[in-house]
Amino acid sequence: MTKRRIAILGSTGSIGTSALAVVDAHPHRLEVVGLAAGSNAIMFAEQLSRYRPRAVAMASGEALDALTANCDVRLPECHGTGSEGLIAVATHPDVDLVLCASSGTAALEAVLAAIDAGKTIGLANKEVLVMAGGLVMDAARRKGVLILPVDSEHNAIHQCLHGRAPGEWRRLILTASGGPFRGRSAASLEAVTAADALKHPTWQMGPKITIDSATLMNKGLEVIEAHWLFGAAASQIDVVVHPQSIVHSLVELKDGSLIAQMGTTDMRLPIQYAFSYPDRWEAPVELLDLTRAAPLEFHAPAWEDFPCLRLAYRALEAERSLPIVLNAANEVAVASFLEGHLGFTAISRVIAETMDAHVPAPTDTLAAVRQVDRWAHEYATERVKASGSPASHAAGVATGSTIR
Repeated sequence: MTKRRIAILGSTGSIGTSALAVVDAHPHRLEVVGLAAGSNAIMFAEQLSRYRPRAVAMASGEALDALTANCDVRLPECHGTGSEGLIAVATHPDVDLVLCASSGTAALEAVLAAIDAGKTIGLANKEVLVMAGGLVMDAARRKGVLILPVDSEHNAIHQCLHGRAPGEWRRLILTASGGPFRGRSAASLEAVTAADALKHPTWQMGPKITIDSATLMNKGLEVIEAHWLFGAAASQIDVVVHPQSIVHSLVELKDGSLIAQMGTTDMRLPIQYAFSYPDRWEAPVELLDLTRAAPLEFHAPAWEDFPCLRLAYRALEAERSLPIVLNAANEVAVASFLEGHLGFTAISRVIAETMDAHVPAPTDTLAAVRQVDRWAHEYATERVKASGSPASHAAGVATGSTIR
């Protein structure tokens, strides 16, 4: 049996560790060739000792030094840091499939380089397509490279559309758990803390994506991602809140039939789907027992109470550079909230003000994408500074003078 050789960008994160669990379940089918991580040198050292990859990378020289101090095996000759290290791992000649599981936008260049090298891409990173969906999908078409979505929602849609002609469907329906604040009004969210927002009711994820779930920006980014992955217009993509997270997404066909993908809430399933595609393997997860599942609920999103979702649709409809601005401003606002410098309901206001200050322009090159991204990060940072401390937001509610 020929093994599929993989590289994982972001191996110490929640998706990366789940991916390695899939490798452990199928050691005769999968081989780890490359691993890249951020700064968790201790966990990364354990992964290197276990999987012995041929290419490794970390975010910085300091992290690499810490890795060397904690690792009981020699680093492979192919190792590096930063963007160059990610590219080296993603383009290693022995790699067949690159799983992009790193957060943020640092892996964009590595994904483009991997596509240019003819690697299959497993995409678990929303920001890559939100920032540069046109560049990435055009490059994949030119090189004949397959991009397999690993997000549970897009993975579900990929499964529902498998084998269907493009003209057979008319609507994609992304499901959202609703996050920890489902059913609450915007006014009741003024004083919530990062600890409150990090208590996701269904999924165990990293802090940034968990906050995005709480604001519904996560679903907004997925709407933009679905546009690029499946060629759907904004008007063809709907969102429904489904608290049980059993139906991962649906496709509406031309005749009104709905095709849904259902399963347990375990990220090993969509990861394995990408690793095995087009084959199906038995999965090391608990099977879904519908007789024991809670009643399935579906609700319309609370657009007014969670404005980030509407902002994402606005960015998609404008296209060009506005999705880049949305993503960058969200990164700044969420980081500021997690650090205690910004209130929860101020996140959407910072994003909206940054979008309002930007005139959408074409972004046909990677340099243009990065230029807009830098501007948006700088502008959003200034808006955060101008907003004052979270404690001032409550006072600002009465006067309407501060970001909230």
